[in-house]
Amino acid sequence: MPAAAPLLLPLALWWWPPALLLLSASLPVALGRSPRSAGPTDHAASTPLHNSQLNHLLLDSSSGHIYVGAVNALYHLSADLQLLSWSKTGPKLDSPDCLPPIDPSYCTQARDTDNTNKLLLLEEHGEEGRSLIVCGTVLQGICEKRSLQNVSRVMYQTANPVDTQYVAANNPRVSSVGVVVEEMGVRLMLVGRGYTSKGPGGIPPITTRRLAAQQSAPAFSHEELGKLVVGSYSEYNNQFVKAFLHGKHVYFLFSRRDTRNTREYRTYVSRVCVGDSSFYSYVEVPLDCSAGYNLAQAATLGARHDRHALFVAMAAGQASTPTPVPRSALCVYDMADLDAAIQQTQRLCYTAEGKDAGGADAAYIEYEVSSTCLKLPQESVSEYPCGGEHTPSPIASVNPVYAKPAFTRATQITAVAVATEAGHTIAVLGDRSGQLHKVFLHVNGTGALYDSVEVDTDSPVNADLLLDKTGHNVYVLTERKVTRLPLSQCERHLDCHSCLSVRDPYCGWCSLEGRCTRKQECVRHMQPHHWLWSYGWDRQCVSIQSLVPAIQSRYEQTQVSFTVLLLPALSQNESLSCAFGTLPARPAVAVENRITCQSPPPQLLPPSPWGSDHMTLKVALMFGKVTISHTNITFFDCNAVGRLNATSPCMACVSSAWPCHWCPRDELCTHNGSCPQQHIIYNSREPHGVTPRGADSCPCVWALESSPLIPVGLDTQLSLQGRNLDIFEDQEDYQCVVVIEGLELLLAATLVRRGETGTHVFKCASHQFRYRVKQLEYLAPVYLQRGSQRIDSAPHLRLQLYDCSVGQSDCSQCRAVSDQYGCVWCGGDVPGCVFNQSCFRAISDACPPPLITQVHPLTGPLEGGTQLTVLGSNLGQRFRDIQEGVTVAGVTCRPLAQAYRISTQIVCELQPAPPLTRGPVVVMVGGSEPGYSKHTFTYQNPQLTHISPSKGPMAGGTRLTVYGSQLLTGLSTDLQAFVGSQPCRIVDPVTDTQLVCRTSYSNQTTEVSVSVLFGLKAKRIVGDVVFHYMEDPVIKDATPAESFYGGGRNITVSGQNLDVVQQPMMAVLFEVVGSVAVRQRRFSHVSARNILLNSTMATRKALCGSVSSTQMICPSPSAPQGSRVVRVWFEMDNVHVDFERIRDVPFTYQPDPELYPLNREDQHSPIRFKPGGVLAVEGKGMTLAMSREEVVARLGDQECDVKTLDDTHLYCEPPVEQPLGVDHADLPILKVLMGGLEFTLGSVQYDSGSHSPVPLEAQVGLAAGAAVVVLVVLVIILMYRRKSKQAMRDYKKVLVQLETLEINVGDQCRKEFTDLMTEMMDLSSDVGGPGIPFLDYRTYAERIFFPGQRGAPLSQNLDLPESRRQTVEQGLAQLNNLLNNRLFLTRFIHTLEEQQNFSQRDRGYVASLLTMTLHDKLQYFTDVMKTLLGDLVQQYVAKNPKLMLRRTETVVEKMLTNWMSICLYSFLKEVAGEPLYMLFRAIKYQVDKGPVDAVTGKAKRTLNDSHLLREDIDYCSMTLTVLVKSGVEVQPCPVKVLDTDTITQVKDKILDQIYKGAPFSQRPSADSLDLEWRSGQAGHLTLSDDDVTAIAQGHWKRLNTLQHYKVPDGATVALIPRSQSSGITGVNQIYQTGEKTPMLEGEEEEGVRLWHLVKSSEDPEIPKHRKSSMRERERAKAIPEIYLTRLLSMKGTLQKFVDDVFVAILSTKRPAPIAVRFFFDFLDDMAEKHGIDDPETVHIWKTNSLPLRFWVNILKNPQFVFDVQVTDSVDAVLSVIAQTFIDSCTTSEHKVGRDSPVNKLLYAREIPRYKQLVERYYSDIHSAASGCYQEMNSMLTELSGSFASEMNSLVALHELYKYINKYYDQIIMALEEDAAGQKMQLAYRLQQVAALVENKVTDL
Repeated sequence: MPAAAPLLLPLALWWWPPALLLLSASLPVALGRSPRSAGPTDHAASTPLHNSQLNHLLLDSSSGHIYVGAVNALYHLSADLQLLSWSKTGPKLDSPDCLPPIDPSYCTQARDTDNTNKLLLLEEHGEEGRSLIVCGTVLQGICEKRSLQNVSRVMYQTANPVDTQYVAANNPRVSSVGVVVEEMGVRLMLVGRGYTSKGPGGIPPITTRRLAAQQSAPAFSHEELGKLVVGSYSEYNNQFVKAFLHGKHVYFLFSRRDTRNTREYRTYVSRVCVGDSSFYSYVEVPLDCSAGYNLAQAATLGARHDRHALFVAMAAGQASTPTPVPRSALCVYDMADLDAAIQQTQRLCYTAEGKDAGGADAAYIEYEVSSTCLKLPQESVSEYPCGGEHTPSPIASVNPVYAKPAFTRATQITAVAVATEAGHTIAVLGDRSGQLHKVFLHVNGTGALYDSVEVDTDSPVNADLLLDKTGHNVYVLTERKVTRLPLSQCERHLDCHSCLSVRDPYCGWCSLEGRCTRKQECVRHMQPHHWLWSYGWDRQCVSIQSLVPAIQSRYEQTQVSFTVLLLPALSQNESLSCAFGTLPARPAVAVENRITCQSPPPQLLPPSPWGSDHMTLKVALMFGKVTISHTNITFFDCNAVGRLNATSPCMACVSSAWPCHWCPRDELCTHNGSCPQQHIIYNSREPHGVTPRGADSCPCVWALESSPLIPVGLDTQLSLQGRNLDIFEDQEDYQCVVVIEGLELLLAATLVRRGETGTHVFKCASHQFRYRVKQLEYLAPVYLQRGSQRIDSAPHLRLQLYDCSVGQSDCSQCRAVSDQYGCVWCGGDVPGCVFNQSCFRAISDACPPPLITQVHPLTGPLEGGTQLTVLGSNLGQRFRDIQEGVTVAGVTCRPLAQAYRISTQIVCELQPAPPLTRGPVVVMVGGSEPGYSKHTFTYQNPQLTHISPSKGPMAGGTRLTVYGSQLLTGLSTDLQAFVGSQPCRIVDPVTDTQLVCRTSYSNQTTEVSVSVLFGLKAKRIVGDVVFHYMEDPVIKDATPAESFYGGGRNITVSGQNLDVVQQPMMAVLFEVVGSVAVRQRRFSHVSARNILLNSTMATRKALCGSVSSTQMICPSPSAPQGSRVVRVWFEMDNVHVDFERIRDVPFTYQPDPELYPLNREDQHSPIRFKPGGVLAVEGKGMTLAMSREEVVARLGDQECDVKTLDDTHLYCEPPVEQPLGVDHADLPILKVLMGGLEFTLGSVQYDSGSHSPVPLEAQVGLAAGAAVVVLVVLVIILMYRRKSKQAMRDYKKVLVQLETLEINVGDQCRKEFTDLMTEMMDLSSDVGGPGIPFLDYRTYAERIFFPGQRGAPLSQNLDLPESRRQTVEQGLAQLNNLLNNRLFLTRFIHTLEEQQNFSQRDRGYVASLLTMTLHDKLQYFTDVMKTLLGDLVQQYVAKNPKLMLRRTETVVEKMLTNWMSICLYSFLKEVAGEPLYMLFRAIKYQVDKGPVDAVTGKAKRTLNDSHLLREDIDYCSMTLTVLVKSGVEVQPCPVKVLDTDTITQVKDKILDQIYKGAPFSQRPSADSLDLEWRSGQAGHLTLSDDDVTAIAQGHWKRLNTLQHYKVPDGATVALIPRSQSSGITGVNQIYQTGEKTPMLEGEEEEGVRLWHLVKSSEDPEIPKHRKSSMRERERAKAIPEIYLTRLLSMKGTLQKFVDDVFVAILSTKRPAPIAVRFFFDFLDDMAEKHGIDDPETVHIWKTNSLPLRFWVNILKNPQFVFDVQVTDSVDAVLSVIAQTFIDSCTTSEHKVGRDSPVNKLLYAREIPRYKQLVERYYSDIHSAASGCYQEMNSMLTELSGSFASEMNSLVALHELYKYINKYYDQIIMALEEDAAGQKMQLAYRLQQVAALVENKVTDL
């Protein structure tokens, strides 16, 4: 690719404002495109590198260009991060165990291997000029040189490298560092390389490489050059961090194991002379950063205090490993001190045998080199500073170089860079969370953080943190992008205060330039007050002080002067000016720091703001156009003061803050000192000698002569007192004005007297005052009006109207009203609180006794301390009335004054009481008769019994359940749980028997007690039980490391302590990119694109399974196609482990594969398939994240064996015979499953082959058979004639026969009873089995929401062309917003239901889609469901209310089903799941113990009479020894089977035994395996249901059984993969004799019918093995009911398990699920609202909503909850149990008779007992205290957050839109006809959605 291609990928996107390089799906545009083909219309030629991880960053300081080394790629960028060139560097065919060049014929393990960049260096003076040195992990880490102008051009590369050219580590997780030096014209590269376990041995840790080839050695070889020789490198395990050149030495920074002392890892720095070709000068010294920071993570060489220093980011190590923990620090080492320590170490080892002055070891020889420290002459060090052949090496120091942390952080520091600004040192630190921190390093060595920037969320900052050549910007490298950040952005701060407050050491305020700048950028920064430093301690801006005048009238113009603090000095020819607001600047006169200027003319001033009497203008001191400083000046308006206060303008004017005066006769407020009509009242702020002045001189009404308290309804006359009214000379009429509730009431006023003091008294006409508001007192303004002029009234002048009857509902409240109101309790028939003069009946002197209506709580601990709330009436008039009068169960309860509410509420604190204390609450008010509560309060002694689980990680987060009794003692809000001393946060509602909380962090592994506080005084501890804080789980490995976006790939995780966690999960954080808008510039050789990102972050999680201490299996979570995966981690309670930290390889998501339909020409037509071949599936990207072993292909109801899988093809071998179709399909459909992805590829139709001719042997056999049949017919005819003659004799034998029959029935019952007792013992030991295979929530929801549908919306992706995706998703987002509008949603549903062709299936489908869409807003979903149910109740109340909810005929009924399923999921898993699974296992176990007909599905052991095998089948149980391969060993496994079992049934039973603990979906199918009977070493016989040995009689053919093959008890068998030639209709068997039997080809002959135990016709042929006579067989047929005892036997066996299930569902010992209580309360409210008092109707509603709609569905379909297979015979039994459950929930009497179905007869005795369970369950919920709404809302909120990510909402919205499109006109019309909908513009918004989703032409 040329360096200046016509089409380049621009990456300049400024943010903060940084430049980002996003290596996303669009980068690179063309991979490997030739120069001549590059053009603006070219498309990507291969896979884009959006998953390339970036490894290294290099800056070319001369050009400013950037070079990025990545996995499989190399990028060349400009300084502003535009892509200039790039090259692909991998993957390459390689193996770390093979030496290059790789030959696949010799290196069979070679695979396409990612090439991770390990070294990226710059060579300044190469043969062809400057070049780029690039080394990767492939081909043993060889290097190459590339052009700096075009990185795709390779300048040097060796085709056949030798072992001395292996440079970098061949493992991506092992570090490599390097530095290029030049000595005496020779260019060398010194490389430090970590230890690798694979590949060639003997490569030293540090080597010197030549960069130019010579005759003696090629380039990059270390032949004849210096190297560090070590003994056992794996012991030291050096982890290199940095290599750098300083002076004439090269330094290496690394951490390694200290093998001499503690074997802990610690950090070292080593030094070697540049020209030392033998490493004689090698010396290393340890670095100590104190506080346990022992592992270097990154480093840089910088300056501090004008001295060179090494800045090292250190981290604390984890338990003697090189793995760092998040705790980290920055330590600074002076290079002079380092050199001095190295020289001292060298001197001691040269001249003092390594001993210090005290004789202690100070230096030694390291790396197992056979050398020792010597005692050479003292001048040896100066004579041989770089050592020699006679000097010891390599030398290591015992004593470290110490430094104190300059800066510490809780997050691991991964990168460090250092900059110097104006003599100050600034450290730039990157951390593992993707943040960049700027730290100011003080002179004393400490650092202060002053800014942090988030660069890339949760993506570690790479150690290559580089400053550009200007030192103004830093380049930051993270996993997926390069970012350019400015070190400072002084220009962002637009004012001085902002500039100085940011405390940025780079910035300061340049006063005369009016901008925030660096110091050197300010022209006059050397002069005082011209540049003010932002980081200084005396930060203060230039400021204006002493403004005179600060206020002035807006109608005057004056001189304004002020003082300026820190005024910069000016030259003589420079001047200042003043600017008022936006008005033109005016010249200013400056005298030292005092400034004077003229205020603006009044006419230029802007108007005052509305509603204000003044305005404020900014006064700015200007230097040219630059504002030096500013303050505010106020211009007031006296006219506005009077105008704005209508009630008392005079008082407001003369009391104003401004110097305003009042002209009473002119009604004018003015700033002048005179009035037009002479009389003036001066402002109160005028001197005291000026009169009249102040508000007291204003004419006004100032008081009420009468009382302000006025009762309503009584004639009352007001008297107003006025003053200063003599001012008015003319006579006008006065009126009193009273304003009540906004209405002015005018009353004639009469002047009664004029006092000598100038006071006037006005009598207003009497009036009965009233008001409507419900409050005791109402304040009504009153004022006096003179003609049309309003007289000022005092601000406080109000009438206090009051109504005694408001708010005083009882006697105590009435008597508690203040005496000034005169309220009394008026008795009589209708007692009430009234004004005393309004009571015409007897006034009550005493109040009734207290009435207690509610007490909460009703329990409390014996120790007391709980606050009890008592509600009622007449509970005292004041607190002292009840202060000593409250007792609870005879024990004093101390009332709390602050919580007392007069007459209605008492809150008291319980006191200690003896055990078994219970009784009512008693309240006595004073000496009155006491009041007793109807509620009984109980003092309880709660007990804690045990906890579960008993262990958890130290990190906390364990969901701990505490069990006990009476846990609901006291207030639930008072409950506190503790594990040891740490709080345990209660997360679930507490029940009386259990409490659930989440543990906190513990700093050590320990055993601690668990305690619960009941209030402040009662504490209980779980006795003899402790909780174990265990070591946190540690993950050591996880594989594989990639998945499709569809997820579902099993990731095997290994580690330690994994079983400490309850629910380990795998999680993915991804970024969904919304849109990328591209805009190109024309007429330029560089194409620029502005990439606009609209992204959101989301998380999805998947629950891990098969958890043991060392291993677990985690399905990969799904992520939206094309999203950017930010982080993948394992979540184990509070322990979160990033995938990348486990293997140093990120977990990658690959695009989902594409699988093309089998028939690409016509996808709806089947393809023709000839048996014996294979099915070929074409596609692409199939092996990106999947192996052949993981792929499952199914054809119809059977498996298609996957033989081959590559990137574009999948080949699978289908069964020989055409499988049956599933889901009512006529033909089998091929489906391919890849993890969580399922592909339906079309149907397959087999070509029927021709039948083979009938062999001669068969012809002879048929002829002989025909002869026998004829003979038998003749014999039967003769016998019949003989019988007819003996009819009378046979009749006489009937009694004897009946007696025989009775004996046989008795024997049968006794035999069945014996079997029953045996089976019960077997079940108790076997049915428990391993763990319960619960389905994950997503699968559970899919099966409930969309029963019987494959490819339901939960499993689909939004299939849209990329050109339309963004627009459609935007439309779907708007549709989602519409659905969150309750009016739209209800109108939408009702409109759909009104359409005639909207089928019942459509209703259920739409309801489930709505459930998916609103799953993240379950509270809203619930509210809508309640609204719709309310409408449904309204409909049925008018018709027949008992029929409501019986069938799913409406959308809301299916919504209810889904809602119940969501809310009861946890109840299923925690409570009902175990007994239900036990029942299923018991049924399957029992059914399989007896014969089951493989053709008809009838079984001997069943509860369903229609599926009962009525024939008396002779069978015997036998045990087969099955050979099971476990690893490399083959182990025998005994399996019980029946001799009458077909071969398929035997295989199923073997698989059930072998895979007993595995979910059904994880075990192989019986069809994919053959059963092989092995006898001896050579005898192998493959058994099958149908082969050439099968017995055929007429048109009947019997399936082969073990009895048919005469397989003995104890025989050895094995399951082997089905061979291509084996099948149902054809076998190829080799017997012990070695003879080969003929192969029966083709399918069944036409008309041949298969049978197993009984023939399906009504008159089956009689099996030959029957020994009874014909007449006995006829009797057995005539009376088959004798075999109904088998039903009773089966029922008795299963009774315990059925009872357990029913009790778990209907138990009243534990609180019913919140959802059930909530919904039953809702139904009760609906019944009460609509006046339905028939309890049977409400009972039916509850039955139809919960048992019928949910539990029956679960009982009949356990596969909805568990990963199991339900056979027909098991399903038949479950149907009977489910019907029994339905019968138990009905209210009708359960009558049985001789004509009742057998199923009802079976449970006739149990159903009444079950009915009692149901009735008690309903009754307990009804009688329980309601108020679970808040609890329900909390649960819904939690469910919304827990499972919303499982819902594919976009697909659901798209499916919903299809219905909107179908009924578009009807929905629009319904919305437009709705008035509320018109206001909300719902129709218009829906039209917008239509326009976006499908370009629908609307009326927009």
